[in-house]
Amino acid sequence: MLGVCYYPEHWDETRWAEDARRMVELGISFVRIGEFAWSRLEPARGEFDFGWLDRAMDVLAGAGLKIVLGTPTATPPKWLVDEYPDILPYDEQGKVRGFGSRRHYAFSSQTWWKESARIVEIVAERYGRHPGLVGWQTDNEYGCHDTTLSWGAEDLKSFKRWLRLRYQSTDQLNEAWGTVFWSMELNSFDEVALPNLTVTEPNPATRLDFWRFHSDQIAAYDRMQCDIIRKHSPERWITHNFMGFVSDFDHFKVGDNLDLASWDSYPIGFVEKFPFSEEERNRWAETSHPDIAPYHHDLYRAVGKGRFWVMEQQPGPVNWAPWNPVPKPGMVRLWTWEALAHGADVVSYFRWRQAPFAQEQMHAGLNLPGLDELSPGGIEAGQVAEELKALGPLPQTGKASVALVFDYQSYWTTMIQPQGKDFRYEELCFRWYEGLRRLGLDIDFVRPGASLEGYALVVVPCMTEVDVATESAFKRATGRILVGARTGSRDRNFAIPKNLPPGPLGESTGNRVIQTATLRPGLSDAVSGTVSGAGIRWREYLQTSADVLGRFSNGDPALTENGRMFYLACWPDAALLANVLTLVAEKAGLQLFPVPDFIRIRRRGNLTFAFNYGTEDWVLPLEADIVLGNRTLKPQGVLAWKMGDRQP
Repeated sequence: MLGVCYYPEHWDETRWAEDARRMVELGISFVRIGEFAWSRLEPARGEFDFGWLDRAMDVLAGAGLKIVLGTPTATPPKWLVDEYPDILPYDEQGKVRGFGSRRHYAFSSQTWWKESARIVEIVAERYGRHPGLVGWQTDNEYGCHDTTLSWGAEDLKSFKRWLRLRYQSTDQLNEAWGTVFWSMELNSFDEVALPNLTVTEPNPATRLDFWRFHSDQIAAYDRMQCDIIRKHSPERWITHNFMGFVSDFDHFKVGDNLDLASWDSYPIGFVEKFPFSEEERNRWAETSHPDIAPYHHDLYRAVGKGRFWVMEQQPGPVNWAPWNPVPKPGMVRLWTWEALAHGADVVSYFRWRQAPFAQEQMHAGLNLPGLDELSPGGIEAGQVAEELKALGPLPQTGKASVALVFDYQSYWTTMIQPQGKDFRYEELCFRWYEGLRRLGLDIDFVRPGASLEGYALVVVPCMTEVDVATESAFKRATGRILVGARTGSRDRNFAIPKNLPPGPLGESTGNRVIQTATLRPGLSDAVSGTVSGAGIRWREYLQTSADVLGRFSNGDPALTENGRMFYLACWPDAALLANVLTLVAEKAGLQLFPVPDFIRIRRRGNLTFAFNYGTEDWVLPLEADIVLGNRTLKPQGVLAWKMGDRQP
């Protein structure tokens, strides 16, 4: 269940056999290689050097390691860029993003597609049936370094093609985009311009289609690679390594191409990436927030249709965040067990040995820079391997009682027109997830339109467009549904619904939103009634026929209940969110197991795990058959017990 990322091209060949031997000795079973090796595989056009990779794969497989091979398309070599500069991406200011790091390509370039297909076909044909090969990784971290969107000539050409297929005629396009506004009507698809470099705000419907277009391109590009791999490498699975807090494209659509999802877990680095307060950042600087990694484990389990890996697990300090602290002792072990508790098939560490050169020389590995000596993180990985061996096979992950509907398009639409500067879709979803986990609940992420049957509680923090499939899924759901503000506030063309928000959910919620207000930092609107707290950032003015469970200070509805549907008409502060989630969870008949803010629990089959992110002990408040750790859970410790009659 443990793996590691390895770069044989970075080390003298005389070290490979010893590295492989030490990996196996440490308890490593899987090794990912090759995802950045194009220049070594093809130093010049048509001149290939496969000998080194042949030997590396034989050495690794000979030691008993299972190999995951990456397609090398994340790093086009210099000779290819010089030959075809049209493959390069452009930033929003129209400036080329050139060679010198990685991900220097535009998904729109037809030349790039042709060259990608060529190298993937060559690599898959050569290694697809290697006896040590068990799986493939397509490319590396789609969207990393803000590379989903590009604003170049190739992007404009491809965007026009996409629009012709979507709209058929400019009459339909003009109607969908509302181009009569500001005299933006188009007479042909050739007149379409990129939605950047405008004097003021570009048309939001155009921007949304531009985002949809890029998202579709990534899914199609990935599917092209998967089709080639499956042709040459039968009976091997395919994954892609997604990232944390990157919602620029629809991961579910890429996941449709894959056998399983994987993601790259850097919990401490993401503390700086997420809009936490400075107090929170300082508190979680050396451990990470208790929900950052779990949030993504549950998301990518859904993207992978029930299966996921952690392809890159942070083993120590990283190099890319504004500040890069050393994790507290025990955290690498805790993160590993936590991923497994959330259903990970494998946790793979990045990387085997810290590189003493180039851009990532300050990024820790399982071994110290350039040496054959385990780092502190490497020692903890070995501890997990021993514990896994003693514990035996883990049970399968079961269905959670709570579903969180996550919608990538809602991220795009609220980025395009936030209305309030601090309205951040990812942050809202994260806070709802955090609130549910504080109640001791397990959560499944669910894509829009997927079945919600069997869940006692469904939460929808925000979903700007409620399409027909999603509306139908809500109707067929068997549990309670809690819907948040801005849900149903736009139709497919980014227009306000004719019946006003929440659009298709107006009848089922009993509500109609007639006004919205965004509240700047420091302003709030108190809520009282069955629940209490305050609305912050976003506040809606409702007309309702539903039962009112909470009211704003002027008496307006804040929380309503209409049959199985609850509607929360604001961005809740921490107190209101906790009260609302507790209320609807209890009405859904869920058994709660509230925990301190530094403790989290997760169930996997008949095992329950607890994790301590804090600075003080926590004592398990029930008698249990403990299989890992002790009833008194120390800071940065892990506890696991078997389920019993009194088990939450």
